[in-house]
Amino acid sequence: MIKKDNQVFNISLVIVLIISLWGIISPETFGDIANKIFNFLTTQFGWFYLISMFFFVAFMLIIAFSKYGSIKLGPDDSKPEYSFITWFAMLFSAGMGIGLVFWGVAEPLNHFMNPMGVEAATSEAANFAIFSSFLHWGIHPWANYAVIALPLAYMQFRKNKPGLISSIFIPLIGEEKAQGPIGKFIDILAIFATVAGVATSLGLGVLQINSGLNYLFNIPINTTVHILIIVIVTCLFMASAISGLDKGIKILSNTNVALAGALMLLTLILGPTLKIINSLTNGIGMYLSNFIEASFQINAFGDNSWIGGWRIFYWAWWIAWAPFVGVFIARISKGRTIKEFILGVSLVPALGSFLWFAVFGATGISLGPEVATEAIKVTETALFVVMEHIPLGSIISLVAILLLCTFFVTSADSATFVLGMMSRNGDLNPDTKTKVIWGIIQSMMALALMLAGGLQVLQTGSIAAAFPFAFVMIFACFSFLKELRKEDLNHIEKAK
Repeated sequence: MIKKDNQVFNISLVIVLIISLWGIISPETFGDIANKIFNFLTTQFGWFYLISMFFFVAFMLIIAFSKYGSIKLGPDDSKPEYSFITWFAMLFSAGMGIGLVFWGVAEPLNHFMNPMGVEAATSEAANFAIFSSFLHWGIHPWANYAVIALPLAYMQFRKNKPGLISSIFIPLIGEEKAQGPIGKFIDILAIFATVAGVATSLGLGVLQINSGLNYLFNIPINTTVHILIIVIVTCLFMASAISGLDKGIKILSNTNVALAGALMLLTLILGPTLKIINSLTNGIGMYLSNFIEASFQINAFGDNSWIGGWRIFYWAWWIAWAPFVGVFIARISKGRTIKEFILGVSLVPALGSFLWFAVFGATGISLGPEVATEAIKVTETALFVVMEHIPLGSIISLVAILLLCTFFVTSADSATFVLGMMSRNGDLNPDTKTKVIWGIIQSMMALALMLAGGLQVLQTGSIAAAFPFAFVMIFACFSFLKELRKEDLNHIEKAK
């Protein structure tokens, strides 16, 4: 086993380092190739991303309400390791994290000023902005995570297989092949997607923390400050990751949800309360009535630049994040029933996202096109520009910076934990040395690419590289279904 562990660990380490060095030494060349691949995929295979993501939603909901919904992720008598609130806090912090703070104001305002098919800065554009944000951060991304998380939790805890994505394919290709070159390829692809995705988010998080500190306290935006932020936060997340799931990650995740709740409540009370409530109500109505149409929306004869730049980009990005978030959600979900898992992972976080975008989106839009134009000039400062215009905005901005830091730490230590698992043959509690190595690599990669101007390039590159992972996820569904059909459902009913 040790030899196999080292093989996946060493190969993935070398690949990550080579690609990082390429992005640092020659971000222009790397960016040019990554952009060409990404543009080709989003133009030629936009339809594939749309169909795949809808399939993941449909598959998960069908499984939840099927005869298999009562099956437990573990032995029939197993109980959940974490309370519902802690479980939700942990999966939400890992699955969205920095992204919500980064895009909470910026995305609705971008859609408000540059909508698709309606006039900018109108009430129709405002409705479009809220609906689009709901769609991009709603059920789709979470069902996409569940496609990896559910089969993996099932194989891990009910079938006692290693906590590796390759374990999902044992029913389809057999244990020998899943542990052979095919399985190793899947696990290495998952490790690369995780490192690239998290390094991008960490880099963007550093930029936003620095921008916030600059906006509030005139702390300069420069390399020295970037290095200082990343060193401090790296120390924090390494301490959290080393202390394990039940201490560091659990406590920080609960802190995240409390801070996010406080931030939303403050903005709801101090902002345009009625417009926020109306936006939430109308947004949910539009989401429910347009869900299927928007899920398949692509122009056969017209311009797809908006759909490619936003929706397809997001679908590809969520697929790139699926290995990391899926493995982490699986790890914390022992003892849940399949139905409880799917509804808990897909619907509850989606409602959290709706609340978030209604509060911050409506607040930004209510200030009018001039403030919106100013806010979207620099994505990192959009939140702070908007908060400047509401009472006690500076306090809300301070809470937002604190939340950015805690989300940053939680995302990074969850990723460090997951990378330790994936590179050590699915060990549910990876050793400290492995976690430290991956933690340092993540931070150095984020910093180096940030300094080289290659963060967006890495994001594009990781999305392009994750294209094959969409096929891995589709096959995961069929493999899981094949294994479920072997279950003795009469025995489960008697056990109840």
